[in-house]
Amino acid sequence: MLYRRLKAPEAGFWSIVGGKVDHMEPAANAAIREAEEESGLSIGKIDYLCTEEVIIEADRQHWISLIYVCRDFSGEPRLMEPDKLSDFGWFGRDELPTQLSDFAKATIAHLSEEDFR
Repeated sequence: MLYRRLKAPEAGFWSIVGGKVDHMEPAANAAIREAEEESGLSIGKIDYLCTEEVIIEADRQHWISLIYVCRDFSGEPRLMEPDKLSDFGWFGRDELPTQLSDFAKATIAHLSEEDFR
């Protein structure tokens, strides 16, 4: 599942859900919390996928992210943060939008064919 960003960096691009880790919060818990907050889905088990580093020179930003994959969820995605996200989409590997965020591109490179089913 990808969502379209409304805010910089990469406004208008499709990206993965995510956000910041709160003080003393385990990263996996933060991933679940952020996914639920942004999508309205109920998230079950998640698995570590990879660590990605993205530098956006124009905005002087440097992100290091732990990426998790979720295959265990329930509900339908809803726009929980309409000030940040414009819509959600489910895409097969051959149907991916051309405007992908750096994090989405990096994450998709680590996914297997089974992750798109």
